[in-house]
Amino acid sequence: MKIRISIFIGLVAGIIAGCTGINRDPYSDTPTTGIISIGVDETFRPVADAELLVFEGLYQYAKITPIYSSESQCFKLLMEDSVRLIIASRPLYENEKTSLQKRQIIPREIKIAVDAIAVIANPGNADTLLSLKQVREILTGNVTEWKQISQQSALGKIEVIFDNKNSSILRYLLDSLCSGTTLSSQLYALDSNIDVVNYIANHLNAIGFIGVSWISDQDDTTQMSFLNRIHVIALSEKNQATSDNSYKPYQAYIYQGIYPLSRNVYAINTEPRNGLATGVMSFLASDKGQKIILKSGIVPATAPVRLVKIRDRF
Repeated sequence: MKIRISIFIGLVAGIIAGCTGINRDPYSDTPTTGIISIGVDETFRPVADAELLVFEGLYQYAKITPIYSSESQCFKLLMEDSVRLIIASRPLYENEKTSLQKRQIIPREIKIAVDAIAVIANPGNADTLLSLKQVREILTGNVTEWKQISQQSALGKIEVIFDNKNSSILRYLLDSLCSGTTLSSQLYALDSNIDVVNYIANHLNAIGFIGVSWISDQDDTTQMSFLNRIHVIALSEKNQATSDNSYKPYQAYIYQGIYPLSRNVYAINTEPRNGLATGVMSFLASDKGQKIILKSGIVPATAPVRLVKIRDRF
């Protein structure tokens, strides 16, 4: 009798688990079904939101919860096995790969897009051109007043605004533009890219650095316009910025490699089998996923970009 009771209790527990949706097998998902969380650098939230909306619309038994955070936090989640897919602006470092391989985890990385860092200012700021040299001097504290940029400027001290203290944008600028030089103590970090947009829109002296997808006009099929609450500064690699050698982060300029603050976007997967994380990663690289990236304002890794000849007025 005790054996029968035990079997009965086991059957009931199994039925209850099935009815409540409890999933005791972490690997029971497939490339198009299941429930997972993924880590996403908050810089790429507009892109990720659009991608996941379409993916879940196509596959109704898939539920993906994005964890939007700083890049460093995304990699922390990945290395701790809290998530098995992240979207970030850098590949794994060699020490991270070694650490994963010691745990018999073979990571997969694919480039899914090319992003641009937009430099934005208040519409009331008459300065519309900056050289990379000037940007570097602002970031390192050698230039602190707008008059040092333009003697005619009526503005005062320059406020430099980033999305957060662990920003991938800040890391990129430190590594690629400032070559590891100590940054100014007058840089300010908020909580997100949209916070930067809102701050710049309300502060005349401020300059901000954000991912371009946050300000791209999704209704503009040629991707040649940005939000009207701010203005986007054109950048030049020459020491003297002019309208002839300066570029805004339009898709065509990012694609051609002539907009100077561009970086790759990666999907990184540590899943040991082809589950839902692999399905999402494959979708990002697919034709449909790449077209969504194209519409977001950044450049897809594989889909063609339509080049449109434009005449820009600064």
